Amino acid sequence: MLKGMFVAPDPGRMRLRFAARAVLGIGLAVVLCGVAGHSLAAAITGGLAALLALFTVSDPTVRGQAVTTALLPAVGLPVLALAALLHDHPVARDVAFLAVMGVGVYARRWGPRGHSLGVFGFMMFFATQFLHTVPGQLPELFAAVLLALCASSAVRFGLWCYERRTPPAAVPAPPGGRGLARTTTRQAVQAAAGGAFALSLGQVLSDERWYWAVGATWWVFVNTASSGETLVRSFRRVLGTVIGIAVGLVIAVPLHGAPVPTAILVAVSVFGIFYTAAVSYTWMMLAVTVMAGLLYGLLGVLNPGLLALRVAETGAGALGAVIAVLLVLPVTTHATTNAWIQRALRSVHTCAAEAAARLAGSDTADPAPHVSELEQLLGKVRLSLAPLVHPLSPLRSRKERARQVLALLDDCAREVRGLASVAADPEASHDDRLTAACRRVEAAVEALTSPEPAHRRPAADSVALPHASATGPALAHVHGLEKALAELAVPLRVSTRTPVLGA
Repeated sequence: MLKGMFVAPDPGRMRLRFAARAVLGIGLAVVLCGVAGHSLAAAITGGLAALLALFTVSDPTVRGQAVTTALLPAVGLPVLALAALLHDHPVARDVAFLAVMGVGVYARRWGPRGHSLGVFGFMMFFATQFLHTVPGQLPELFAAVLLALCASSAVRFGLWCYERRTPPAAVPAPPGGRGLARTTTRQAVQAAAGGAFALSLGQVLSDERWYWAVGATWWVFVNTASSGETLVRSFRRVLGTVIGIAVGLVIAVPLHGAPVPTAILVAVSVFGIFYTAAVSYTWMMLAVTVMAGLLYGLLGVLNPGLLALRVAETGAGALGAVIAVLLVLPVTTHATTNAWIQRALRSVHTCAAEAAARLAGSDTADPAPHVSELEQLLGKVRLSLAPLVHPLSPLRSRKERARQVLALLDDCAREVRGLASVAADPEASHDDRLTAACRRVEAAVEALTSPEPAHRRPAADSVALPHASATGPALAHVHGLEKALAELAVPLRVSTRTPVLGA
């Protein structure tokens, strides 16, 4: 697991930049809160606001990101005020928390902006429980949130705006019909139901730290689109939390909240959250758990018993999510999986076509943004197929087919990255055979994504592949791409009545 995290592809070192910029932006926000004379609770709230702004805002353009970031206070501050005002009214507080949770998940129907605003609103409510916020603290917390968002925005849109060179490709969820047929609607109901179960069980475990259970349920639902994905994510959240608690016992507890080493380790944890988020949910949760332990150390309440309670509350939250997705309006995995695979295949063709056009001398063609989009789509495919390739999955034949699909899509991505790298070389020359090869790639993708019955699709062994020997590097990559696409026809070959990866 550790090796896989560090050898995972990082085109253009985007994950490294993402993590480094986050440390800089959040660090600046916390420092400015300190300089402004804010309390520790306000500085933590400001740091969380900056973290969320840098982590969740993922609009496809810099302008869109700036607009979403500017809208965060419009959602977060009223929620923060509501939670503080309900501090001494447990029943109303609990109902409001579950309502914010359901609305936050439902907001995903409006794409990246809705997702960001939903997460920010929920976490502002969560933060008030974490810090036991009361109404008298609101002016200071409002000021800290606004200052932190300004600081993180100065880094993101001014000091280190690498998106201007390579715009990130936001990948929205597949469309999901109307009413209860829409995935986001069903998941909003599931999240509220799971959150209610987690809240009840969490309060049995602790009348002070119950909110960890609700938070665990929330984060299990974020970025999942089917029951299978949610089940796997629940397992990984518990695993990451358990490992993080073990690390916290060794690192956070002995520090006793010492400011300087704690601040350094919090920065390391922030880097870990951002660097691992795209490749390993378990590692991300490990980093989140260590950071939470360090913050509890700063607040002077950290002890081994509290860490053990955190594991129990996380288990309660994960159990709530599992029960909800299995019993409340379950969302099947098949349609979601097939949609992501088809979008990834179309992205493969787009990348190849853009690279070929660039090699042909086009000044406007640029495969880099499309390669970035492909990486995000492959992440969605891996997440969607995770239930099938999980070691505990009993469906051996489907597991093997899913593994083949993932391996061959990874081969496609590797060839596309190589082709884009060749196209980026100003000395690279165009080979006329690239045009014909890219047409064959387009035909292969069309065959794999066509809704036609299987008997009308070309089989893998019917595709005549030219030999890649004695050709330039660009042709070699395209030929490798053709080979991978041809081999994908076997695991993706289905009948007219069976989903791509089985029922």
